[in-house]
Amino acid sequence: MKPGARVGLFVTCLVDLIRPQIGFASVKLLEDAGCKVSVPEVQTCCGQPAWNAGADKDAAAIARQVVDAFVPFDYVVAPSGSCAGMLKKYPDVLAQDAAYLPRAHALAAKTHELTSFLVKIAGMTGVKAACATRACYHDSCSSLREMNVKAEPRRLLATVEGFELVELTDGAVCCGFGGLFSVKYPEISERMADDKIADAQKTGAETLVGGDLGCLLHLAGRMERQGKTLRVRHVAEVLAGVGKEPALGEPET
Repeated sequence: MKPGARVGLFVTCLVDLIRPQIGFASVKLLEDAGCKVSVPEVQTCCGQPAWNAGADKDAAAIARQVVDAFVPFDYVVAPSGSCAGMLKKYPDVLAQDAAYLPRAHALAAKTHELTSFLVKIAGMTGVKAACATRACYHDSCSSLREMNVKAEPRRLLATVEGFELVELTDGAVCCGFGGLFSVKYPEISERMADDKIADAQKTGAETLVGGDLGCLLHLAGRMERQGKTLRVRHVAEVLAGVGKEPALGEPET
């Protein structure tokens, strides 16, 4: 990565509306890595809900807006494997648009999940943060299977003072969120969440960490309804040292 690389942060809808501190944490991490970070205000959704629902024209309209918003940047980074994975699908979304297809390919090529970018592109080997907790890490399906992200968040978390990572037994299994899957098949989704939560509790972990807010909200919401106390945090919050914020599902103080 060249010094002062221009990075456009794709914030994601959920981060913007529900957990903005993840966005602030992502900016801090990217700036600590030597990047010049901007957050285009015109960005909206990545278009994944529309694309998964078969609303191809709506997804294409959203994709064009995102493509236009991130033209000026050397890299596009998202604190979400799911949204980053969707941006990489834009050549499929815009396959019939001759004017936008080359630009969709260009965007896909420069798009990265946050921890993968920090390790593989920015060359970050560690962080200056502390979080005294025993934790397990949830690999979202999109991060693991679409973006091939697994070692990168663990490599950085290993440098957080006081942070102890224990692995889940079935870490590669879906948590049941799956975007529209949890809406279409709520009973199956709940059972999958319960299995993931039980797996996390068996590790003796106090905290569950992950890189996709959709998954984390799904699991935190399920645990809140069940009265379970496992804390849930996004990996960017832990790496940026903002772990004193209330965890997902906890009341603001």
